[in-house]
Amino acid sequence: MRIARLFAVALLACLLAPLAARAESLVTSLSSHQVAISSNYSGSQVVLFGAIRRDGQTISRTGPYQAAVVVRGPPQTVTVRLREEMGVVWINGEQQKFADVPAFYAALTSAPLDQIAAPALRDRLAIGLDGLARHVGETAERDGREMVFRQSLVRLKREMGLYVAAERGVAFVTPQVFRAAIVLPADAPPGNYEVDVMLFSGGSLLARDRTNFELVKIGFEQRIATLAEEQSLLYGLGTAGAALFLGWLASVVFRRD
Repeated sequence: MRIARLFAVALLACLLAPLAARAESLVTSLSSHQVAISSNYSGSQVVLFGAIRRDGQTISRTGPYQAAVVVRGPPQTVTVRLREEMGVVWINGEQQKFADVPAFYAALTSAPLDQIAAPALRDRLAIGLDGLARHVGETAERDGREMVFRQSLVRLKREMGLYVAAERGVAFVTPQVFRAAIVLPADAPPGNYEVDVMLFSGGSLLARDRTNFELVKIGFEQRIATLAEEQSLLYGLGTAGAALFLGWLASVVFRRD
């Protein structure tokens, strides 16, 4: 009985040890949980506020806190094609399809990545475009050759302004309060956006919190999108009819007698 009681106490201590070690926690809030896309939409910005909550058992840290905010847009399927030169023209060559690719990605940090965490930890958490390139999407293996397509995918998304990284994108207002501005370009697609907030010190991950916001269409654009999705035949006929009418109207207006 005594051995069983000691074993139970030891097991309880092991279970509580990670909780005691996790002396910091994060409290986060967004300026808006819904961003509306209207006819004059040209991009938007969502501001994240974060506060570090410390309990009475918090140990003193040897260095300052660092924070990272990773934003991922709605997943999509993307096909990457390599262009090949044939004489004087370029043609599409080998291709690779990726599933569950974030349509938008932003990595905002309070300091350069090498001051946040070790490369292995950053890679596991997919913080930064280099780490993202090694994990983005799900695809068939090609003995390592798929990495060429992954890197091309990240490069193309970055050129489109949909994948961004800012090493000073998180600013500490006080030693325990920070903010980050999440800039959404006009091309950011509607859907749910996940926000992953991480707290570091001395290269170790101390706390983590997740939240989200939604990018939605409103007004006429939303009605057109709903019609195209739910009544595709009617939408197609209406589009064709409108094109024919506008073509006829242009011929009448610009007709020369």
